[in-house]
Amino acid sequence: MVRANSGINSLEGLEGKSICVEAGTTTELNLADNLSKLNIEAETLTFQQADPAYAAYAEGRCDGMTSDKSQLLGRRQTFPNPEQHIILNTTLSKEPLSPATVNNDPVWSDVVKWVIYALIEAEELGITQANIDEKKNSDDWKVRFFLGEERIGGNIGEGLGLSNDFAYRVIKQVGNYGEIYDRNLGKNSPFKLPRGQNNLWTNGGLLYSPPFR
Repeated sequence: MVRANSGINSLEGLEGKSICVEAGTTTELNLADNLSKLNIEAETLTFQQADPAYAAYAEGRCDGMTSDKSQLLGRRQTFPNPEQHIILNTTLSKEPLSPATVNNDPVWSDVVKWVIYALIEAEELGITQANIDEKKNSDDWKVRFFLGEERIGGNIGEGLGLSNDFAYRVIKQVGNYGEIYDRNLGKNSPFKLPRGQNNLWTNGGLLYSPPFR
């Protein structure tokens, strides 16, 4: 992230300038790797926590700030004039973010995973928060099974300790994966972050769900 009036539009534009980064993170290592690879001389200012790093950037003590793109977008919205800062179209690494569970609770871990899979599968099946009740009467048995209306194919909900209509209950409350993304990060949010690889495999992304039977 850099100031919009800085004229900087790439990592190379930070030659001879300063960049704030949180110490001890993969972001710090990724920055060092990319600066070295591109033979860019830039001053790296490290901070033990994120808050002082962003404060230093906001105060003008560094010319750029680097972190996960979603964090940069979120932090930018807390600035008095967010539009005065831009996120460069520069990807330093690919690091997926995911919910995490404690490693001694496999039952809960399975529930979390399959709820996420359900969000993704619902989007691929065209099931939304708005049309889900209509979809319960679909001619496609796979849709009915997914929503707990059809028993042919197994009882995955019961295997997780949930009701067989758990996917229906989740989507009814919060929508499918795409709806959640658009609401929090995408086109219906202040961030307008393109989905890119965080899209369905059918739309050029990397997301798909294991079979629900």
